[in-house]
Amino acid sequence: MIKRFNEVNGLYIEKIYGQDRLAFAMSDTSDLYDLVEYAQRGGYQGSVIKFYDFENGNVYTPFEKKRDVIYSKPAYVDGFYYFLQADYGQGKVTLYKYLPEEVLEAVAEFGTDEVDLYNLQIVGEKVHVISQNGEVFKCYYPEKISFPLEGSETVELLTDDRVYIEKWIEEGWDEENNCATDEYKYYDEVLIKDHAGNTLSEEVGSIYQASDGTYWLA
Repeated sequence: MIKRFNEVNGLYIEKIYGQDRLAFAMSDTSDLYDLVEYAQRGGYQGSVIKFYDFENGNVYTPFEKKRDVIYSKPAYVDGFYYFLQADYGQGKVTLYKYLPEEVLEAVAEFGTDEVDLYNLQIVGEKVHVISQNGEVFKCYYPEKISFPLEGSETVELLTDDRVYIEKWIEEGWDEENNCATDEYKYYDEVLIKDHAGNTLSEEVGSIYQASDGTYWLA
């Protein structure tokens, strides 16, 4: 049997890691940087973020569609859902704390000229608003952190004094013939750095968040 949500609109729903109750969907792109390109072409029609409840089949839309407004992918932290709303018309990005039919609260606000919209996102372990563009990592909330990144590095989560980074490694690639050799390997390493960007440890592995919110090294 196929169950139905109380609102069926053909959007692609995605998992929110760390829990099992809600999934989400965007009515359009989730890349906040697209706002810059849209503005150069005369503006953006706007999008909405929707939350799908597997417990009761309800679909929740925290905000109605508004021109020049776009949303980030949500994150689940300590019992609440968090997402970013970028409003190019008002020149601001707002971090919201959300629980359907209970909580919709603005937690922090940034000017669009204060943040890099490219890969602007929320990561755990607690709520951190960061951006990373393949060259520089920046954290804007709850504290300001910045240090260089390599193109193969991606920040996955932060703790009070550590930054956890995945780095992809590719070995055995034949550059001349543009193909994999018999010794080809592709895998991830996890780097742990302090908030100044100093590498404290490095090992083979990748980070995965389970449905109970715990993080695993695989």
